[in-house]
Amino acid sequence: MNHNKKNSRRGFIQQTALASAGIILATPIKMFAEIKINKNMSKNIKTRGYAAKDNSGKLSPWEFERRPVGDNDILIDIKFASICHSDIHQMKGDWGEQQYPQVPGHEIAGIVSAVGKNVTKFKVGDRAGVGCMVGSCMECDNCRHGEEQYCDKGTTLFTYGYPDKTSPSGITQGGYSNNIVVTEHFAIHIPEHISLQEAVPLLCAGITTYSPIMNANFNIGDKVGVAGIGGLGHLAVKIAVSKGAEVYAFTTSKDKVKDILSFGAKEVIVVDDLDKLKPFKGKLDYMISTIPVQFDLAAYSSVVKPHGHFTQVGMPAGFEITVSTMGLGNNRVNINASMIGGIPETQEVVHYCADNKVLPKIEIINASQINEAWAKVLHKEARYRYVIDAATF
Repeated sequence: MNHNKKNSRRGFIQQTALASAGIILATPIKMFAEIKINKNMSKNIKTRGYAAKDNSGKLSPWEFERRPVGDNDILIDIKFASICHSDIHQMKGDWGEQQYPQVPGHEIAGIVSAVGKNVTKFKVGDRAGVGCMVGSCMECDNCRHGEEQYCDKGTTLFTYGYPDKTSPSGITQGGYSNNIVVTEHFAIHIPEHISLQEAVPLLCAGITTYSPIMNANFNIGDKVGVAGIGGLGHLAVKIAVSKGAEVYAFTTSKDKVKDILSFGAKEVIVVDDLDKLKPFKGKLDYMISTIPVQFDLAAYSSVVKPHGHFTQVGMPAGFEITVSTMGLGNNRVNINASMIGGIPETQEVVHYCADNKVLPKIEIINASQINEAWAKVLHKEARYRYVIDAATF
């Protein structure tokens, strides 16, 4: 972010704070309500949610507490939380040993119900979301330039399962719950022209695909491939199409073809055999893979033109993919990986998708259906993002 933009944003925040002060002075009843909220901020927040108690991959109800609302915090009454494959990987210990009980969920949307005294970005009643991060040092170069996920000091605090001294349970607890306390910087405004349930998948699936697609800098009409058409992949197709790409979707699920074409893809390739990739060798300008399991990366990347780029965003167990270096050498494709996006870019994708009606395909479920939904995600039966109604926790 350049210096002028920083000054502009600072000015906007100052103006908003002054305007808010004027409103409070003009409405003593609202001021009393705010004082009443602040009086209760010193207490831990009672919370209901669904937690993993071990690495079985099964969740059950759990009552716990969140930290009090601090001076720079907001309290969000969660209305919807959606299910990401990452939730399953982490709760099952695929990415390393975990501390339990642990509440997953990093696609969260709801209504602000309390604010700390220093908060300027939100007011009570605002629509807000939380994605994959809830903290970082905010001092290093990356943090100050909107890349908090790459904190130079390694202090990025992810939304669940990370050591957190402010949490009564000792770790961050995620969004499969009825509320969350978060520092205002790490909350996202949800505009009025998108529903909370459609906005919520954008906070991980949306930003995880939007960020590398934007950084690919492809031209209108370029051929863009998307591999793995699930929660992330179907949004990648829609985003790339909205940016003017000619999209080729690669899936192992034959029953998704009709859906994928309706998302705007030019062609759908059912990869039930790697030979299905051969006709596309060296044909695409760019490819993004959301595949979250082991696969033949060299074979898939071969569809990209030599010196083109291939981005991996799916994270398999152990964060590792076995790859043929000879296969990569023959392709001469530039391989990279990407992890979510910073807070400014997350805010950007929410507004972009709301403005351009780039909306996820969702199915709303009750909390009691979470374990069933997880099983369907693992068996590629999700169509395409399960969204939990938080009123059912």
